[in-house]
Amino acid sequence: MQPLISLRNVGKSFKDGQVRALDNISFDVRPGEFISLVGPSGCGKTTLLRLINGLIGVDEGSVSVMGAPPVPGPDLAMVFQSARLLPWLTVVGNIEFVLSLRGLSRGERSQRALALLGAVGLRDFAGAYPHELSGGMQQRVGLARALAVEPKVLLMDEPFAALDAMTREVLRSELLQMWSRRRMAIVFVTHDIDEAILLSQRIVLLRPRPGRIDEIVDVDLPEPRWKHDPRTLPAFAEMRAHLWARIHDMVRDGAELEELAGAFPTDDGLEKSDL
Repeated sequence: MQPLISLRNVGKSFKDGQVRALDNISFDVRPGEFISLVGPSGCGKTTLLRLINGLIGVDEGSVSVMGAPPVPGPDLAMVFQSARLLPWLTVVGNIEFVLSLRGLSRGERSQRALALLGAVGLRDFAGAYPHELSGGMQQRVGLARALAVEPKVLLMDEPFAALDAMTREVLRSELLQMWSRRRMAIVFVTHDIDEAILLSQRIVLLRPRPGRIDEIVDVDLPEPRWKHDPRTLPAFAEMRAHLWARIHDMVRDGAELEELAGAFPTDDGLEKSDL
């Protein structure tokens, strides 16, 4: 099967090359695949999403989506940590707005928007404004809005991080159900190891400074996981322990490097970034 997304030897730097964010990143995402990106802070997870979306370009290597360089548009929908709804539009208006960009008639826009709100349990709030909703409800609207354009790829940057535990649990289940029905490719950024294992078919574990791939883990657990919760299985516990151990080592090694760098005087031109 041809990959839907392909990254080859990707490198990215910022501040005129002084800060190396990503180095030699290579992996594929197959059509309909759910992949999570995990790793310590500073490993370039969000930068990778922005490269896949075409919001920024690579310095080395290549990124292709559906066989071409990525271009921001309806085929590449993005969901952020905050819902970023338009405050002057109602809930249904926020979804109809993105559908209007696809040229749908008023009737088609209304029908599809209400159906999506029903899918996320918010049809009764169609006429409400964003400020009248809880954070979890706003995030549901953001998810419905992203799905409204029927993207080939859904990019999600820690979309549940700011929510309480119960709301996160509900939205994870809803996301899995929607994904199982629509089977768009999803690239999901999270700091939550349990969340990554629960949702993903594969996990890309990244190392920091600069961001590079430590390993890619296949998540071979029963599906659909919104029906058969795998968290009580020994395989889940083993994978969780393995990933936490790897990340613990990365954080420890990073702290040791910072401690070593701090032991050097800085008036001789030696900076921590040189170590």
